[in-house]
Amino acid sequence: MAREDIVVGLDIGTSKIAAIIGNTWQGDPEKIEIIGVGITPSEGLRKGVVVDIDLTTAAIRQAVEAAELMAGVEIGSVYAGIAGGHITGQTSHGLVAVSGEGHEIKQSDVERAINAAQAISIPVEREVLHIIPQGFVVDNQDGIKDPVGMSGIRLEAYVHIITGAVASAQNLLKSIYNAGISVEDIVLEPIASARAVLPKDEKWMGVVLVDMGGGTTDTVVYKDGALHHTAVLSLGGDHVTNDIAHYCKITPQEAERLKRHRGCALVDLVDQNDTIPISTVGGVRKPRYITRQDLAEIIQCRMEEFLSLIGQEIYKSQLLVPAGVVLTGGTALLDGLLELAEQTFPCPVRIGYPRPLKGLTEKVNSPIFSTGVGLVLYGAMERYSEPKRTFIKGTNVFEQILKRMKDWFQDYI
Repeated sequence: MAREDIVVGLDIGTSKIAAIIGNTWQGDPEKIEIIGVGITPSEGLRKGVVVDIDLTTAAIRQAVEAAELMAGVEIGSVYAGIAGGHITGQTSHGLVAVSGEGHEIKQSDVERAINAAQAISIPVEREVLHIIPQGFVVDNQDGIKDPVGMSGIRLEAYVHIITGAVASAQNLLKSIYNAGISVEDIVLEPIASARAVLPKDEKWMGVVLVDMGGGTTDTVVYKDGALHHTAVLSLGGDHVTNDIAHYCKITPQEAERLKRHRGCALVDLVDQNDTIPISTVGGVRKPRYITRQDLAEIIQCRMEEFLSLIGQEIYKSQLLVPAGVVLTGGTALLDGLLELAEQTFPCPVRIGYPRPLKGLTEKVNSPIFSTGVGLVLYGAMERYSEPKRTFIKGTNVFEQILKRMKDWFQDYI
């Protein structure tokens, strides 16, 4: 296989780090083959943000080496996911006059309108990660995706601008570089997950993707094929684990085991007579017991909070989402969560799995790998549309990313 056909997605999460290697077969997204998967417990991150570079670097290196061993290739660069409570998204609007011959809209007019839309004030400690065009308006006619060739006097552009804290992104990138790996691009994780989980028809109808990780819960809303709303909640599966540990007076490791193997997010689904032994700290005391119903009450209380906050974000988007809510990420696998979400949201709810690919598809057939698979799909599409890319080298990171944005517009117009 040619080296340029290899695309690697690196999902750096609060609870796990996953490296997924894909063979893109010369950029054909329909022929992507998963050839390597490496996963390791994440250390050094809190709520999606790097707090210890050395620990994060070691975990990245371990995940990458495991993927390399499985694939039989050496990784030189990755598409890295970014998340965390520092991420924010906003929609902006730009207006320009069309003054060319016959008032025919040209590509240069589209670029001017997008540039006008992105001319917003951004604090010095923040930087732009993505600029995603949503649609255009020509002389009050909205719903236009590609205005080039149309006639009009005024052209308006609506774009969704996603920003992140400079320091958080730089610490993430430094951790990757210290592991001896270059970064081809950084991608907001729920955008990557949407590539893997959401079909085009759902994005056009209106859909909410909720990526439920260990440290954060990322929510994005799509309508008419474009991203319209972004929110990152600093709540995740680890908060459920901590609740169990606090209530039961056990270690976080034991609480995580209980959550995964016996936990349920809906009390009505468990037997009130079912009891669970729990290990004491140090193991020197007699084992204690908790009913599975009590455990479910702890989990349900926290998950109801999660779902309520997600509902608030859907309301803020002011969009109808007939395709419903799609839950993905590791926390989405919690027993009973689907049923609780169906009771909470007045729309369809499903658990989102990555779309089937070739190769080791059984290794990544889980919501846990939605972001990693999505990063591979994102990278393959970007490689195909822009074959002569250069890697981000670690200095002036955001200057290099901003230069690329001129080409990103072609993906959405």
